[in-house]
Amino acid sequence: MHPSVVVTGGAGFLGSHLCERLLAMGYRVTCLDNFLTGRPENVTHLYGHARFRMVEVDVTEYLHVPGTVDLVLHFASPASPVDYLELPIHTLKVGSIGTLNALGLAKAHGARFLIASTSEVYGDPLVHPQPESYWGNTNPVGPRGVYDEAKRFAESLTMAYRTSHGVDTSIVRIFNTFGPRMRAHDGRAIPTFIRQALRGDPITVAGDGSQTRSVCYVDDLVDGIVRLAQSDHPGPMNIGNPHEISMSDLAALVRDLVGSSSEITFVPRPVDDPTVRRPDITLAERELGWRPLVPVQDALLRTIDWCRAQAEFD
Repeated sequence: MHPSVVVTGGAGFLGSHLCERLLAMGYRVTCLDNFLTGRPENVTHLYGHARFRMVEVDVTEYLHVPGTVDLVLHFASPASPVDYLELPIHTLKVGSIGTLNALGLAKAHGARFLIASTSEVYGDPLVHPQPESYWGNTNPVGPRGVYDEAKRFAESLTMAYRTSHGVDTSIVRIFNTFGPRMRAHDGRAIPTFIRQALRGDPITVAGDGSQTRSVCYVDDLVDGIVRLAQSDHPGPMNIGNPHEISMSDLAALVRDLVGSSSEITFVPRPVDDPTVRRPDITLAERELGWRPLVPVQDALLRTIDWCRAQAEFD
């Protein structure tokens, strides 16, 4: 009997890559998505697979999955700035009610539960790099708070189900991830820079470009998530690439890899935009034997090649 996994948000950028990886590993995969920010085309190539099932549903509604469920991966949530700023209430509902429903599903089936949290729980950090023991520096009433606090609440709820209901839970804190299936206009830096470079448009960098991010290729991230899901570790655990780069340097690197003549311009920095971001992955290295393997430049080239073939990046 193949083990069974439910992936909420399975038609999203990360969720769809997870569905593929889990099918390749022999799982039966039930993908739950309402296509609010996920895309049907991210998973349509899986529709003919005997162990894949797509269910269109909003996780803030009651969730029922028949048969056995061994693992629930809760990845449903608007995750890009464009999405959560346009959908603030739904973002909060997915982090609260959606997490409650996904935890209830895991509890009903006696399944292991893993929630996709985020490095945004650290806010604009006063500790660098960020270890899992750091409590964060977030603004709950700022525009980013709808995402940051939704994930912080979701972590608390997950731990409450672990301690009060005995659900086998885990928390992964995901750092900036990129790769194929990112949307051209989702507001994240890398697809924005690639789109602008491919079109020869000015590449827009927020602020003075000195703020940093640590970017991780999606294949590496998925590998870390699967290892955590298959372990018994409760988390929270950082999964990300410690390779830290400034936004100015990232924009210049993308431009050079594309072979573009785009100029780099500067635009106002968003409210509460973090100044630095870099994961301490000591815990993942020790407990999972995991660290990212794909060099950032190679990962960017793979992503650029995929973007060139997509009409929305033309």
